Amino acid sequence: MKPVRPSMLRGALVAALFALAGCAGDNFTPKSEPSFYRNLAQHGAQLDDDAAASMITGYRTNNNLPAVTLDPVLTRLARAQAENMAKRDKLDHGAAKPFVARLKASGYDAKTAAENIGAGYHTLAEAFSGWRDSSPHRANMLLKGATRIGIAAVYTPRSKYKVYWALILAEPDDKKG
Repeated sequence: MKPVRPSMLRGALVAALFALAGCAGDNFTPKSEPSFYRNLAQHGAQLDDDAAASMITGYRTNNNLPAVTLDPVLTRLARAQAENMAKRDKLDHGAAKPFVARLKASGYDAKTAAENIGAGYHTLAEAFSGWRDSSPHRANMLLKGATRIGIAAVYTPRSKYKVYWALILAEPDDKKG
C-alpha cells in the first residue's frame, strides 16, 4: 500500500466536493424564508396569522395546554389596539380604552382573557420570543383554558419601533342563556 500524502487527500477532497455540488444540478431553488421570519417593518408586509396561531399552539401543547384557533372578533380587537398604539407611537394597554373595557364593548363573552402588546419586534419570531422570555407575557400565552386568539402587527414608518403588536388570548364563555 502506498503512503497517502496530504496533497493527495486535498485533491480527493476537492474532487468529492465538486461531485457533491453537481448532485444538486441546475434545478436547485433555495427554499423561501418561513413566514415567522418575515420582516414586518416595511410597507405591504403582512403578518401570517395562521403561522402565529400554529406557533402559539405548539408552545401551549408543549406545556400541556389546549391548542388555539384564530377568532375574527379577537383579531379585530388586536388590530385596533395595535393601530391605536401606532397612531399614538406609544406602547400602552390603554391606548384607546383599557383591555377589559375594549373586550366588553366588543360583545365578546370570555370566561378569561389576556392581552400581550409589544413594539419594536420586526418579525413574528421576535415578538413570540420576547413574550415567551417575559414572565407576565409567558403566563398570558399559557393562559389555562384559552382556545381562541387574535393577533395583529401594524407597521408605522415614523416610529422608532416600526412595528406595534397586540395578541389577545381568550377562553370563550359558551354558556347560552
